[in-house]
Amino acid sequence: MIVPTVKHWISIAVILWAASLEATQVGLIKIDGAIGPATANYISRALNVAADRNDQCLIIQLDTPGGLAASMNDIVEDFYSSQVPTVVYVSPEGAMAGSAGCYITLAADIAVMAPHTTIGAAHPVDMGDEGESTNSIMMEKMENAYTEVMQTIAEKRHRNVEWAKSSVRESQAITSEEALKMNVIDLIATNVPDLLQKLNGRKVGDKTLATAGAEVVAIPMTAGEKFFQMFWQPEVMMLLMLIAIYGIIAELSHPGAILPGVAGVLAVILLLYMSATLPLDTAGVVLIIFAVALFVTDIYAPTHGVLTGGGIIAFFLGVLMLFKHEPMVYHLPMTWAISATLVTAAFFVFFAGKGIRAQFLPKHAGAETMIGKTVAARSRIDSLGGQVFIEGELWNAVSEMPVDAGQNVEVTGIEGLTLKVKPKTS
Repeated sequence: MIVPTVKHWISIAVILWAASLEATQVGLIKIDGAIGPATANYISRALNVAADRNDQCLIIQLDTPGGLAASMNDIVEDFYSSQVPTVVYVSPEGAMAGSAGCYITLAADIAVMAPHTTIGAAHPVDMGDEGESTNSIMMEKMENAYTEVMQTIAEKRHRNVEWAKSSVRESQAITSEEALKMNVIDLIATNVPDLLQKLNGRKVGDKTLATAGAEVVAIPMTAGEKFFQMFWQPEVMMLLMLIAIYGIIAELSHPGAILPGVAGVLAVILLLYMSATLPLDTAGVVLIIFAVALFVTDIYAPTHGVLTGGGIIAFFLGVLMLFKHEPMVYHLPMTWAISATLVTAAFFVFFAGKGIRAQFLPKHAGAETMIGKTVAARSRIDSLGGQVFIEGELWNAVSEMPVDAGQNVEVTGIEGLTLKVKPKTS
């Protein structure tokens, strides 16, 4: 029987300690860009993955100008209920945690920034013209509500409550160095390895982090999350709206094409689904519908393009207003507004107009064009028959009132190869 010596126990302890170090890991995800539904879903899934793997913590590397309030609220709620410590790391240098990003950073268990980064400007924006009393009241309500949200976050995480409130009310923004001095954040770290060293030994709830030398395991976006990250954008919603307009109008002007109509209906369904999260401004939608009505009306009315000009203006203004109540990161670029307007005007003038005229305006070719014309009877015409010479051809004709040869008659209808006529009195 072998009795373990002190050296044996020391060796075993070293091996166990090394094994524990090898097993220690932290999760890492990167958020770069506007905060939206896809971002919230990604963070929620990453928290679950990190908890299932028993990671020491989940690091959310963040660089955002802001985003949707609903998505931000979802992320904050997920932080509160997370089973794994959350670390928001505003990085790299030059990055910012603006607007919604400020709420998210302060809501994390540990808030960290890289040197020369920025946080703040959390005021709810784009609520309309402050000169109008209704919108001013709405802005005040929104400001008060989000000030309370920010205050609650700061109090829960023991951060600087007064600055947190000022970031909402006064849109204050500060650097990482100022944020550390003012107890807005917990740490400044130059990179992820430096961050791991500084996190080591910090206590989050009942857990003491062991991150020194830990393996950083990234949690990448799934294909579906990448798709929705790209899909849930105002530019995509604008494209869907154009497809809906073009598809439905193309189907009406060219019946039986089928594909344009199917594409248009699918685009409408997707647009309605997306607008539940990224709402479209009602006035903008009404202006676009009004513009389409003007384009179609101008096809019939002899206005020499006046209504089309009005439609172009209405469509352009409608596009600009579509997302005016959303954060600036969700506003359509001016180039998109101009391009969409010009393409739509060209669509109605050169494509839809011809199709609609062909379907609904009087025909200008074929036998039907003879109706209403006046010609001389080639022979006597009565209810039994007769003949007229019209458009270079000899046609059989009938008339309820007898007509003598040479007398003028008006074509009133056509039945097979026989014209119906009546005497022309004047």
